[in-house]
Amino acid sequence: CPTAAELRPVNGTRLCALLYADNSPYYDQCCAGDVLEVLPGSDMPYMPRGWSARVSSLVVGTRCELTVWSRRAKDGNSRHFSA
Repeated sequence: CPTAAELRPVNGTRLCALLYADNSPYYDQCCAGDVLEVLPGSDMPYMPRGWSARVSSLVVGTRCELTVWSRRAKDGNSRHFSA
């Protein structure tokens, strides 16, 4: 997995988080498969089509916090992730 400080795509734009779809019991294989990029200031009350219940690994960048909810439209239990 990339480190929190490495969250920059090819064009150099800063990212707040990367969410990965593939799962593995081996740490070096966790951050694989499809990737969902979360930009600074993003507010997504619904996961994009095809991403619901798919995220298995995530990396949150420095100076960022990712909040997720157990139900759609920011309902249910929430959990916060940071670098």
